[in-house]
Amino acid sequence: MEIKGIYVPHVTPFKHDGEIDRESLKRCIEFWINSGVNGLVTLGSNGEFPYLTYEERISVVKDVIDYVNGRVKIIVGTGAPSTYETIKFSKDILDIGGVDALIIVTPYYFPLSSNELIAHYSEVLSKVDAPILLYDVPKFTGYSMDVSVVEKLVKEHSNIVGIKDSTGNMFHISETIRTVGDKISVLSGTAEFILPTLILGGKGAIVAVANFIPELTVKLYNDFLEKKYEEAAKSQLKINAIWYALRKFNQLSAVKACMNIRNINAGYPRKPSLPLNDSEINYVKEILLK
Repeated sequence: MEIKGIYVPHVTPFKHDGEIDRESLKRCIEFWINSGVNGLVTLGSNGEFPYLTYEERISVVKDVIDYVNGRVKIIVGTGAPSTYETIKFSKDILDIGGVDALIIVTPYYFPLSSNELIAHYSEVLSKVDAPILLYDVPKFTGYSMDVSVVEKLVKEHSNIVGIKDSTGNMFHISETIRTVGDKISVLSGTAEFILPTLILGGKGAIVAVANFIPELTVKLYNDFLEKKYEEAAKSQLKINAIWYALRKFNQLSAVKACMNIRNINAGYPRKPSLPLNDSEINYVKEILLK
């Protein structure tokens, strides 16, 4: 199974009282699919999965499967702090049916050594019968996965189909592509590195900006495939300008604000995250209109 193209690590819309807004989720999915994305990543960082109960996570996945109805690929985040919970939740998600792959973040809260990471993923990969993407996002977990760990895991486990690299480190991404890019899909997890990742041999991106400017990210990808490199570069620079300006805010709140400004109802972030205030929203509007 090859994972390539633009995937939306999609938001989970919430109402003002914190309840999941399922109708808004359905409308968002229609917007993303109509924009030409290749797939959705459910229960990722932008989906606020740490703020969801176990029952809510299951129900959101069921809703997404129902709404998508086979039109694009669905990847579900099933990573957890412990190996035990990661395996259990992964199997529970697979039992639902209709999921194309799982994406498993490095265990968070307690940083792990390389040996512990290898042991963790090896057990998960041996016990979970599904295509799996690794996920390295040090800004949320507190540590990064060494390229040598990825190389060893890919060599020993054939069900690894990709990695989302959100290190924000182009050298790390390039080394990952150099060592395993011929065996799995290396995907950019940071907006500013979509085009550089593709140029070096990566297969696409799973980026937060695809929530609110999916058309631009899809255009970048398609222009690259068609060898329209100048056009792709223009799109990358536009994306960079937007994302750089948003970095001062809580990412969850900023992404939802951008969607709401475009009349794509993403609702509110779930507390303790707070929505942007009026002056911040006006600032974001100016950025999006440039």
